[in-house]
Amino acid sequence: MGQTVRLTTAQALIKFLNQQYISFDGEETPFVEGVFTVFGHGNVLGIGQALEQDPGHLKVFQGKNEQGMAHSAIAYAKEKLRRSIYAVTASSGPGSANLVTAAATALANNLPVLLLPADTFASRQPDPVLQQFEQEYSFAVTTNDALKPVSRYWDRITRPEQLMSSLLRAFEVLTDPARSGPATICICQDTEGEAFDYDEGFFRKRVHYMDRLQPSERELDAAAQLIRASRKPLLLVGGGAKYSGAREELIAFSQAYNIPLVETHAGKSTVEYTFANHLGGTGVLGTSAANAAAREADLVIGIGTRYTDFTTSSKTAFDFDKTSFLNINVSRMQTYKLEGLSVVADAKASIAALHERLGGYESEFGARIAELKSAWDAERNRLGGISFEREGFDPEIKGHFAQETLNEYADALGTELAQTTALIAINEAVSPDSIVISSAGSLPGDLQRLWNVKVPNTYHLEYGYSCMGYEVAGALGARLAKPDREVYAIVGDGSFLMLHSELVTALQTGNKINIMLFDNSGFGCINNLQMGNGGGSFQCEFRDHRGAIMNIDYAKIAEGYGAKVYRANTAEEVQAAIEDAKRQDVSTLIEMKVLPKTMSEGYDNWWNVGVAEVSGSEAVQAAYARRAEMLKTAKQY
Repeated sequence: MGQTVRLTTAQALIKFLNQQYISFDGEETPFVEGVFTVFGHGNVLGIGQALEQDPGHLKVFQGKNEQGMAHSAIAYAKEKLRRSIYAVTASSGPGSANLVTAAATALANNLPVLLLPADTFASRQPDPVLQQFEQEYSFAVTTNDALKPVSRYWDRITRPEQLMSSLLRAFEVLTDPARSGPATICICQDTEGEAFDYDEGFFRKRVHYMDRLQPSERELDAAAQLIRASRKPLLLVGGGAKYSGAREELIAFSQAYNIPLVETHAGKSTVEYTFANHLGGTGVLGTSAANAAAREADLVIGIGTRYTDFTTSSKTAFDFDKTSFLNINVSRMQTYKLEGLSVVADAKASIAALHERLGGYESEFGARIAELKSAWDAERNRLGGISFEREGFDPEIKGHFAQETLNEYADALGTELAQTTALIAINEAVSPDSIVISSAGSLPGDLQRLWNVKVPNTYHLEYGYSCMGYEVAGALGARLAKPDREVYAIVGDGSFLMLHSELVTALQTGNKINIMLFDNSGFGCINNLQMGNGGGSFQCEFRDHRGAIMNIDYAKIAEGYGAKVYRANTAEEVQAAIEDAKRQDVSTLIEMKVLPKTMSEGYDNWWNVGVAEVSGSEAVQAAYARRAEMLKTAKQY
């Protein structure tokens, strides 16, 4: 054993974090950028003391809500393509419980974040301590056990020396492209302050190599043979392709063999929409062009995708009688989906290697790609110019409100602005290299269809978990990752009410974000779902105890925090507000009152949701019958 250094468990933790580096394509950078914290009695005297004494290069940010700050950390990792992270520390009890939702968000999206929740006393001497509950079957159970199922790695530290093996294991997981996700290390609050003679070798510089996993010759031969046998292959670009940095390879591959390219929510902006063969998002939230190409394809080349229900339209998007699948993914589990040919390898390396084997091949899509794209562009232009009418207005959504209800909303909110019109106006007004963020509600659908990306890696949609309240916190994380970019959180009033506390953190730290608040006074997306499946409008509108539509002044809330605010209810006002916001140094909020039922509707898609099999409503009975009919054509596994 070499030289030792006497440190508390918390001090050893911070010293270790400062020495972690990552190497990707030969570029070596520090892996841990900093720490988000809300201090409490469980961590302020341990981790708090260590950070105050010597944070090293770590930046320390004071969060306002544990879930919010963890979402900021997750968004940071996503924007950095998983090559840099923040740690997050919270006190025991409610503070740690607030991390559960964020951990699930990270797990669903395969995003690395180090969670450091405080725990109860290892000694148990003062039990039960403040914020500790008691389970009769085991006093070892604490709040942090709730983090087990939503962590890729989980451990509890009850002795100082346990920290060493635990951290090594956690960072192995955090830096593994195939299994990246939240690593949770719970540290008992008395243990945080206990000292140990740590081996100085533990604190040496450690470089974690993210080498590209190369496809085998067998995999490449089989994949090339499958592509050559196809007439109409389709490139389905997922988040794995973005993290791999496969843009140039995808463009070259698509151009060489005239193969259309479509994208998932996580994969959007890997390749910009201005690329000629790019047909947009596919599935439930897809464009008419992408979904038509998916229907015609006889081979789907899935690159770094999980094939979620929104990507596959609940396994009805493809003609499974004729369509085969070629799945390229660093996760072996993902490559087995839809009975595809499995290529367990890096996306960029795989596409480049396949390109070399397909000389002379060309798909039969021909001019069909340009035809589909042109038709979709015309439809998008139509959606950008929708204007409200007091009589006969048809927002083209199933189960939409009666005209009198839409008129009521227009009067109550003082607006005639359609959601699609507002969103396209924003797309045209922001700088092309701006980062746009969203997560939940109807806005992800409109963004997936209507937001045209001109610069790669500028679109940030959390749709693995579709967590309401992610948007504002995520904007802060993206700004920390890209401090030279304007960042826009596209958020509905429902999500804003769920969680927007990190706006205060953004203002406090001088990290400017822009919040584009779409207020339709309700949970509009779910209202569409219930009405589109035979239900009435029940508990999804924001009405007061007298039944009146609520008109909340969200701009005043943000103004009270110290943000620069705008109120914009026409496309022209929205664009003028954006131009002025660009000149501001402080965070901004642009409040837009938009009419419900003016979001875009689906294009040749279906989403399998639970519908009541027994109901006295004929509309619900009809919805159940439609679902039963669709299930006849859906792939069942």
